[in-house]
Amino acid sequence: MAKITDTMREQSEPLWEASFNHPFIKQLSGGSLPQQTFRYYLKQDRYYLQNFAALHGKIADQMDDPDIKEFLYAGAKGFNDSEKEVRTEFFQELNITQKEIDQTEIAPNAYSYVTHMYHELNEGTPSRAAAALLPCYWLYNEIGQRLIKAGSPIKIYQQFIETYDSPAFTTATDKMKTIVDQLGEAADAEEQEQMQTAFLRSSYFELHFWEMAYKHEQW
Repeated sequence: MAKITDTMREQSEPLWEASFNHPFIKQLSGGSLPQQTFRYYLKQDRYYLQNFAALHGKIADQMDDPDIKEFLYAGAKGFNDSEKEVRTEFFQELNITQKEIDQTEIAPNAYSYVTHMYHELNEGTPSRAAAALLPCYWLYNEIGQRLIKAGSPIKIYQQFIETYDSPAFTTATDKMKTIVDQLGEAADAEEQEQMQTAFLRSSYFELHFWEMAYKHEQW
């Protein structure tokens, strides 16, 4: 019997391939991505990751399995330490100040993506919410693994790639996949379908996050 994550990955293939081939990713790897576009991305991603971390804790509150709770609570404290550290460096290097962050309006896709994840928890179930979190791990891990060999000639973009190919991030991704598989095994057919839908919608929002940044999306 196929794992639910295998089904999710297969269903999301067109969206993920579009992410792998998006101009944002291609130009980041090639070194031609405008710095202002990367700055825009980082500011919007800060909002996303802040909520992403908070959701880990909220989902953990509703879980019974102690191993799952431990992983999610750790994520709530700091989604990934190496990622957090490198993002701080990015903000310093690109001179993104707290004042600029405070004055940055949340873009439509970033808002919609976060709203979707909260909806899966508040109007759905913890299992659906966990499934909604998974693409942020898994897609970024695959992007890092795909890009690491060629790398990027721009130091800050190379650091971005290395973050998502790192052993620590890969371990976290594998653990989150295992958790979703475990939750899928315990779910009935209807719940499994809802989990797959949550994963697919997050994959959609991931693709459009690149597009949002690439076009500097505004309301």
